Amino acid sequence: MIEQLTALLAQYGLALVFVNVFLLQAGAPVPAVPTLMVAGALAAGGGLSLPAIIAVAVAASLLGDLIWYMAGRIYGLRVLQLLCRISISPDSCVRQTETRFQRWGAPSLVFAKFIPGFAVVAPPLAGALRVKLMPFLGYSAISAALWAGLAAGAGMIFYRQIDWVLTQLGRMGGYALMLIGVALALFVAVKWWERRRFFKALRMARISAGDLYRLMQKGEAPIVVDVRSASAREIDPRRIPGAIAVDFENLDAHLAELPPDRDIILYCT
Repeated sequence: MIEQLTALLAQYGLALVFVNVFLLQAGAPVPAVPTLMVAGALAAGGGLSLPAIIAVAVAASLLGDLIWYMAGRIYGLRVLQLLCRISISPDSCVRQTETRFQRWGAPSLVFAKFIPGFAVVAPPLAGALRVKLMPFLGYSAISAALWAGLAAGAGMIFYRQIDWVLTQLGRMGGYALMLIGVALALFVAVKWWERRRFFKALRMARISAGDLYRLMQKGEAPIVVDVRSASAREIDPRRIPGAIAVDFENLDAHLAELPPDRDIILYCT
């Protein structure tokens, strides 16, 4: 497979880079950095052009980002909820992105490609928050150019080492693929176990919307706390009547101010 990747890059070059980067930005779990580094190593030998590699990667990245941006602009919070459901880290998949976006605004897109999880969630969040199209494309293009340029540039600088590694992996044959597969499977298994543990904890301490409504109808007056981020409340301004909006980062301080003799119910995205 290692030899096949090198052969494909040598034969189809830019087309393979485009497809690989587009699939990554569209959400497919396929790494693109190894492809860009091998492409950079080929560029060092004159087989490909570094500016062309970066240009093709930027075009593919923008196409994938634009799809998610339009989905966020049309469907809003539902797209983010979908991403959170399928994420292997559901407790932080959207929260961390919202925090960064709230703190830095649209310029945070420049760093999106370098932060795990941020690259996929940031474009639909930008669309949902109604970031204008041209600034979105501009920041995303800068991010893609830096990301692709660093990966391909590293491939050019370390082309001898990359060639050696590919040669050694090629000699290992199927054993190399087995080692990579076991490491990947172990990583996914650990993340899946953490995901299941997270949702199990949520189910143990969860109250349904119907149960909450009945409590409120009975006059038991539970305290409802809205811990969504400011950007999430901007995307979906609806809220449970009487809910108190608090900053999630200072949640403990806010909870300390609430009466301890009443039920406290928190909700987020």
